[in-house]
Amino acid sequence: MDLQLNGQVAVVAGAARGIGRAIAETFADEGAHVALLDRDAEVANTARAIGSSRATPLLVDVVEDEAVRRAADGVIAELKRVDHVVFAVGIGSGKYGFPFWNLEPSDWGLVLEVNVVGAVNLAHAFAPILVAARSGTMLFLASVAGQIGSQTDPPYSASKAALINFMQCAARDLAPYGVRVNALCPGMVQTTLNRSVWEAWHRQQPPEKRQSYEEWAAEKIRRVVPLGRWQEPRDIAVMAVFLASERGRNITGQTINVDGGFVMH
Repeated sequence: MDLQLNGQVAVVAGAARGIGRAIAETFADEGAHVALLDRDAEVANTARAIGSSRATPLLVDVVEDEAVRRAADGVIAELKRVDHVVFAVGIGSGKYGFPFWNLEPSDWGLVLEVNVVGAVNLAHAFAPILVAARSGTMLFLASVAGQIGSQTDPPYSASKAALINFMQCAARDLAPYGVRVNALCPGMVQTTLNRSVWEAWHRQQPPEKRQSYEEWAAEKIRRVVPLGRWQEPRDIAVMAVFLASERGRNITGQTINVDGGFVMH
């Protein structure tokens, strides 16, 4: 499908690996140039895989407001435009949070700073560019955990719920300027973050109840995913790029799940 993104510029934060990398690659497949933001030096390998004519890597930590603003200035200086902005950054607490008092209040700060404040920093840096152009899109990667109050990792769930709410605020603010804002909620995806959830659970189980990652994931998928299969980074990426295209021109303020039916509305 030609989504008519040729020559456009997409900024993808969290592009070094996982879903963010898949989104960046899919934008490039559709002819867009991608500015790849990540604090992980692996982002350079993502850029090489895409090709230097289509990708510009930038080492940036989204929690550093000034660094994100400098990155925005750099993208404009080099590429002359920004059409789409994607926040695909996310961390968990690294602990199994059921019940929630298994965690400490101190386990919340970094998760909220990365997953919420990082998104706010990105939006503040790039919204003026989109407003000036009176066009473009923003997309925030949230999670089904932000919709159902998942007990697995309360800081992560709460941060993703906050991200969905911020998306709705941003969508209302930016709509008069022709800028659309949405959120995508992946379900069960084989990422480093997903595996870390299993690791936190595994550490707290008595030996007789422990399962391998494959056993744990297969059981969870059977229990909560009606389609009965993993979602893959590419599944989320194709929806992200569709929403950025003119074919999604009347979609804004929406939270869209790519989750095999995990959460149904």
